[in-house]
Amino acid sequence: MILPAEKDLRAVLARFSQARIEHDVRPTGRTSRALEDSAYTLCVMTGARTVEQALLAADALLEQYGASCASVSREDETLAA
Repeated sequence: MILPAEKDLRAVLARFSQARIEHDVRPTGRTSRALEDSAYTLCVMTGARTVEQALLAADALLEQYGASCASVSREDETLAA
């Protein structure tokens, strides 16, 4: 699986969250389609079969991105010393 860029993953998560809120507050055909589209994109992006699995995978990926960013920062500090 090709890993998504962090900014792309965050954008899809934000779109999914917004669609989920809008659909929960006032469900319409439009909000249903927006929720389905964003859920599908999130599943494809993470290689998951369900939204629940996709959200768990997205959390794990964001954790990896944070860990790799922290290690790069430490390397920069070492080089600066």
